[in-house]
Amino acid sequence: MAKIDAGVKFRDARKGDADAVTDLVVRLKRLNEEFDTMLKVRDDVREQAKAYVTNALKDRDSIIIVAEREGRVMGFVKVEILDRIFNEPGTEGRVQEFYIMPEFRKHEIGTELMRHALGKLKQRGIHLVSAEFPSQNRISVEFYAKQGFRPITNIHAKML
Repeated sequence: MAKIDAGVKFRDARKGDADAVTDLVVRLKRLNEEFDTMLKVRDDVREQAKAYVTNALKDRDSIIIVAEREGRVMGFVKVEILDRIFNEPGTEGRVQEFYIMPEFRKHEIGTELMRHALGKLKQRGIHLVSAEFPSQNRISVEFYAKQGFRPITNIHAKML
């Protein structure tokens, strides 16, 4: 496992990052499509992703952290803060999107993005974090296990 390049910076996403983050969301969704045909992306995925990212950048209950080097966004994590109306604690942070460009993987960038996201959640008094990703994505299963996550629910689907 390579170490993080000293030129890599981690920071909150800004309005000017919307296009780069949108591109990464589209790449992520196309990758997820490879894991399961139920995750087939829409024809207008780029437009949907752009609106999704733009709204998240304005939403107080969304956190987006980017990893960049020399002004180029190379990865990001998006966390949503959700109410848990039936459980304690009453709020959680859920990792909804997490993507690092392939050429920058295996350099501890994912671990560092997660560290920054968890720090933001702690600052806001949130002590539970979950992650959502395709169940067939073994890389994600291993990554989250390494970060101390464990499965707590399963979602099963069927096409009609």
